[in-house]
Amino acid sequence: MQSVLRFVRRSAEFLAAEKISQLRNSLRGIYVLYQLNDSGGKEHYEVKYIGMSRGDRLGIKGRLRSHKRSKRKAESWTHFSVFQVWDNVTKEEIEELEGLARHLYRRDSTANTMNIQRGYKKLRSVRKDELSEWD
Repeated sequence: MQSVLRFVRRSAEFLAAEKISQLRNSLRGIYVLYQLNDSGGKEHYEVKYIGMSRGDRLGIKGRLRSHKRSKRKAESWTHFSVFQVWDNVTKEEIEELEGLARHLYRRDSTANTMNIQRGYKKLRSVRKDELSEWD
């Protein structure tokens, strides 16, 4: 059976923080922390942080647990999403996916409250705004 996606094997979105314990250990991939807001009777999620687990030490479960214990991040998020990558996705590819996601949110004031890294340096190195110079 051929996969629908090249990088993402599975995903789960907008899960309450209490569900962290249900995650398998050593999951690799990208995760997003959200704050659930209920303004005007309509629920919406604000991105607070985008992170990754390459699988070096802590899996996504461990990373989320550490964010829940963090003085700076613990009270800033209520929900999370997880995007597990395939086993053949390299650590460098995970870093690139996370870097791209953070780069996209670098000017979003809510997403930047906890992100120290505001952009992705490697992405800046391939930036060419003059479209006539593209191959």
